[in-house]
Amino acid sequence: MGIGGIGIWQLLIVLLIVVMLFGTKKLRTLGSDLGGALRGFRSAMKDDDAAKSEEIEDQTAPAGAETVGAASKTAKSE
Repeated sequence: MGIGGIGIWQLLIVLLIVVMLFGTKKLRTLGSDLGGALRGFRSAMKDDDAAKSEEIEDQTAPAGAETVGAASKTAKSE
């Protein structure tokens, strides 16, 4: 038995039918598009998590910490 009562032979037959209907080039393009979409989704989630963590750090930082950080940045750049 395979996945959900479907055996390996049934899966191979379904795969063969899908390849015959769509062709390998169309399936390759579909796979590439799906991979790009997943990559974009992961990147957006990572950016969102970074923005949330920066927002939390800003809220928990002491009141004078921003001015000290800004003064040290300008001193280093000069």
